[in-house]
Amino acid sequence: MGDRITYVGLDVHKEGIVVAVAADGIGGEVREYGRVANSAAALDRLLRKLGRDGVRLRFCYEAGPCGYGIHRHLAARGHDCAVVAPSLIPKRAGDRVKTDRRDAASLARLHRAGELTAVWVPDPGHEAMRDLVRARLDAVHALRRARQQLSGFLLRHGCHYGRPAWTKLHRRWLAGLKFEQAVLHLVLEDYVQAVEAAQARRDRLTAQIAAMLPDWALAPVVTALQAMRGMALVNAATLIAELGDLSRFANPRQLMAYLGLVPSEHSSGASVRRGGLTKAGNSAARRLLIEAAWCYRFPARVSRELLLRQEELPKPIRDIAWKAQLRLCARYRKLARTGKPANVVTAAIARELSGFIWAIARRVPPAAS
Repeated sequence: MGDRITYVGLDVHKEGIVVAVAADGIGGEVREYGRVANSAAALDRLLRKLGRDGVRLRFCYEAGPCGYGIHRHLAARGHDCAVVAPSLIPKRAGDRVKTDRRDAASLARLHRAGELTAVWVPDPGHEAMRDLVRARLDAVHALRRARQQLSGFLLRHGCHYGRPAWTKLHRRWLAGLKFEQAVLHLVLEDYVQAVEAAQARRDRLTAQIAAMLPDWALAPVVTALQAMRGMALVNAATLIAELGDLSRFANPRQLMAYLGLVPSEHSSGASVRRGGLTKAGNSAARRLLIEAAWCYRFPARVSRELLLRQEELPKPIRDIAWKAQLRLCARYRKLARTGKPANVVTAAIARELSGFIWAIARRVPPAAS
């Protein structure tokens, strides 16, 4: 009895969970169990009912907005639980019916067959850091939107500032603007206050990232990545918060594929066709690498700011960073001379940059727990 395994598929929603059960074996029965509340007490009752007679339970559910609370609750009670990637779940071409019960049964059946791909589940501390960097990214987007709204208001009323904007001089210029309608001064001040509030929020969250970093288990990796050009504190922290522990990738090609920086392909027989990037995986991490890749359009050099970041780092880390500069800067110029579009060149540089990041992360020892 103790060797029996039951596979449990969970279709998770905010208020409830639809449960399906698949018996062990290829021809085992797949049946609907029913709906339970999305609460710790309801999950414990489910464990007691399904785990009778020493049956081993293996759970799975799709990664989604409900987070990893169910996974942690089940893992704390000694049960296997896989959080699967929704985009990698096999789908039948002719299947046009989707219900919660069918989804749960499909998860249980595919989990039994080993056809599901599990995602990496962060620990609570890592998830907190990831929420922090994502909150800062939201603040950056809010600041950009507030500035665009102010710029649009000024453009509608024929006010043009011919020098770099969002400086102290620009703020003084805004204060000296005159309008015929008195209410427009109120509108201007409201837009300016929105910009200043968004900027203060961004700066506050940036300071919190720097303050939280020393207590993070992956802080040594973030520090080491700052040896790279285009990888200052915020970029390095955001990249590692989004990607997690890079040691789970056996080689850099796996990381490149995970980031969606490899070309798509549709080949058959003697015909080989490669298209644009797959753009799979984490879009925020991919965007950061694309932004960092633009730095390599300039000649290789160690700036004063980069030198300060590298001073306390081991020589092997600095050597990898310099090797990356020499290769990527030369690679950028070579590809640009062939006439390739700038975005294609930058994507190619970002793909190789991820390989050097993987190499640095593999050399960093884990932080003491």
